[in-house]
Amino acid sequence: MFRRTNDTQPLSDLPATTDRVTSVIGPGVVWKGKLSGKGGVRIEGTLDGDINLQGMLVVGETGRVTCETLRANVVVVAGAVRGDITAEKLDIRSSGRVWGNVVTAAFSTEEGAFLRGQVTMEEKVEIKAQPPEEDEETNEELPDSD
Repeated sequence: MFRRTNDTQPLSDLPATTDRVTSVIGPGVVWKGKLSGKGGVRIEGTLDGDINLQGMLVVGETGRVTCETLRANVVVVAGAVRGDITAEKLDIRSSGRVWGNVVTAAFSTEEGAFLRGQVTMEEKVEIKAQPPEEDEETNEELPDSD
């Protein structure tokens, strides 16, 4: 009567955090600096700085990215990106605008999408997470309090 049932999914069946959005930079948020790590990120605000993600990056319709380089496993652009993109898969939606060169293994666009730059198709593109760079300020040794 009160038997326990196993309704939970095993962890191996759950989608990896790199396959779905786990963080959002919302509309009205302005981010200046590098963005790196593992996981999925959706940008609806403004980001000014390089991006290196092991995972998915979605630039929403209100999202604006200005960078030298944008690296992620999967990139979906419905907003605007000014900078070079390296991705295993790139999808530019009808409202998407990209100004920059692209290196990818899989590329798709919807009618109305905009791309000004050179596209280089590769058989395989590997995106590896880079360890975050430490600031010089945080590397300074604190004086002894003896």
